[in-house]
Amino acid sequence: MVEKHPLFISGRDGYHTYRIPALLVTQAGTLLAFCEGRKHDGGDHGEIHLLLKRSEDGGRSWSPQQIVWADGPNTCGNPCPVQDRATGTIWLPANWNRPGRNSYDYFNAYDTRYVHVMSSTDGGRTWSPPRDITADVKRPDWGWHATGPCTGIELRNGRLLIPCCNSTIGDGHRPQFAHVIYSDDHGASWHTGGMVATEEFDECQVVELRDGRLLMNARHADPPGTCRGLAESDDGGLTWSPMRYEPALPEPEGGCQGSLIALPDGRLLFSNPASTLRERMTVHTSDDDGATWTELTVLHAGPAAYSSLAVLPDGQAACLYECGTEHPYQTITFERFAL
Repeated sequence: MVEKHPLFISGRDGYHTYRIPALLVTQAGTLLAFCEGRKHDGGDHGEIHLLLKRSEDGGRSWSPQQIVWADGPNTCGNPCPVQDRATGTIWLPANWNRPGRNSYDYFNAYDTRYVHVMSSTDGGRTWSPPRDITADVKRPDWGWHATGPCTGIELRNGRLLIPCCNSTIGDGHRPQFAHVIYSDDHGASWHTGGMVATEEFDECQVVELRDGRLLMNARHADPPGTCRGLAESDDGGLTWSPMRYEPALPEPEGGCQGSLIALPDGRLLFSNPASTLRERMTVHTSDDDGATWTELTVLHAGPAAYSSLAVLPDGQAACLYECGTEHPYQTITFERFAL
């Protein structure tokens, strides 16, 4: 069995660069591998399409890539899928913005980054048109908004929860914060949840712990940090504790996205480039709700960046992650590994 497979290779199939992986395993056991297809260059803005490949045999073979969302020269990205257990519907929040703006505009003006949601009722084969939910989930004093990127979760009470980040509009300063959005009516409506008060933590992931509390794991973006931040919620994500630093989970200077999932037995898995540079894609595990962490495996010792973890139908785990030999954005690779 092939344990490691380059799934999206930059420069092929009509795209300059592939970035921002998100891996979802459906209730039926289908693997959905999402990413951004950056049409003309590797930058974060410009003509970017939201893409998908599907696997129905545990990742051994994959469908051709399909375009889930494209809108001319505009950016469609930051996939963050979640499946509703009761209805089977797969929800896909994502972001949209116009090209050609600079970072100051994105972070310091409301009318820049929009939030949309799509859905699929046939296992990811087809998708609804994107629905704009910006007014419901983005506050008037926010400029930047990003869903995920990676995956959302469904709480035991049925709440669908999507980790996000934002900036607050200011004069030259661009403080960043982690927050969540949620739906309590099976995706019919979406609402803004709690924002972590600690500045300069942005891209994040959330899990539900054994006792029902939520644990958030976030990137420390700016000023340069050297480890991840953790926060907790005991009210379903409506409020959060301040971030605490976790030295056992190092990250590159300037930060990098990471993936966090809870296993069926309650253990936690976390993946990121555990180095001062974007390299050394590493999986850590915790069996005490994130109080302590140990290194489980190194998937790729060379350049690596964003990642997405999932549990496969056969009980193994998998990671969809950016990696290469010369730089981190040469491929998005799918890799299986034992727990």
